[in-house]
Amino acid sequence: MAPPIDPTLLAALDEALSADRLERDVPLAPMTTFRIGGPADLLYRARTPDELAVAVGTARELGIPHHLIGVGANILVADAGVRGLVIRNEVAGVEWLDDRTVRVGAGVEVFPDLIVETVDRGRGGLHHFVGIPSTVGGALWQNLHFLSPDRSRTCFIEEVTLGAEILAQEGDRRRVGVEYFAFGYDDSILHHRDDVVLTADFRLDPAPVEELRAVMRENLRWRDDRHPDLWLYPSAGSIFQKIEGVGAGRLIDECGLKGHVHGRAGIFHRHANIVVNLGGASAAEVRHLIDLARETVLRETGYDLRTEIGFLGDFDAPPTG
Repeated sequence: MAPPIDPTLLAALDEALSADRLERDVPLAPMTTFRIGGPADLLYRARTPDELAVAVGTARELGIPHHLIGVGANILVADAGVRGLVIRNEVAGVEWLDDRTVRVGAGVEVFPDLIVETVDRGRGGLHHFVGIPSTVGGALWQNLHFLSPDRSRTCFIEEVTLGAEILAQEGDRRRVGVEYFAFGYDDSILHHRDDVVLTADFRLDPAPVEELRAVMRENLRWRDDRHPDLWLYPSAGSIFQKIEGVGAGRLIDECGLKGHVHGRAGIFHRHANIVVNLGGASAAEVRHLIDLARETVLRETGYDLRTEIGFLGDFDAPPTG
C-alpha cells in the first residue's frame, strides 16, 4: 500500500486547491457505475477548465499520486480504496460557437445532458451514443462508438470531433485538432500520453428532430436487449477488448461461463463480456470473475483476452472499514 501523503505536500495541495474543496476519505463506490470500491484519501471536484488544469498540474508538480475520473463508467475501484488524490472531472459548460459547432466542458455527460441539448436543436452526430454512460473527456479517451441504426458500420465520436483544449503532459495548455488524438478502436493518444482534455469542440449536422429521436429509440432498444440496466445490475460495460472477428463475449460463452456467479458478482446472463454487481459485490469478487474468464478462455481456446476497463487502487490490500 502506498504511504500517506507527506504533510508538507498536503499543505501545499490544500493551498493550491483550497482546503475547503479538498475532501478527505470519500467513498468512491457511488461515483462508479459498478457501485463498488473503497474510499479516496483525497477527492477534488474540478468544475471549470481552470480548476481541472490547476488540480492536475499541482499534483504533477508535487509528485502526488493522482487519478482522474468522470462518471466512473469504465473502472473498477479496489475494496481498499485509492491512495493519493482522486480528481473528479465535473467541468461543465455547453457553448454554441456557431449554428453547428458546440464547445463542451470535459465533465459534461454525453447522455443525457449533451445529447438532449444537441438533439433538441436538431443537430445530429452525437445522438448515436444514447444510453452510453460517459463524460466528454471519457468519450475522447476511448473514441466512444456505437453501431449505426442499420448495424452496417460503427459510428465513432471521432467523426464529429473538431478538436479540444488540453493540458499536455509537458504542462502547457494548448488547442489541438482531431488529428492529434490518433483515434483508433477503443484507443486514442490519451492512452499513450498524460494529456487531459479540458474542453472539446464538435461539428454537428442539421437533421429533423424526429429522425434523430427515432435513431435514439432504436439504439436504446438494441442496448436494452444486450446490456444490463445499470439500476438493476451495476456494471462497467465490456470488460475485455474486442478481438476482430471473434467476440470476447462469444469466447467466454463458449467456455460455459455466461451466467457464472461468484459471491455477489456474476457474468451477465445476456452478454458474457460484462460482469455485473448483483447487490453488494466486492471488487475482489469482480476481479475473480475477470481472472477466471481470461484464464479459462486462454486455456481452452488459446485467445489471450485483454481488459479494457481501468483498475484503481491496490487490489492486494485488505478492504478498509
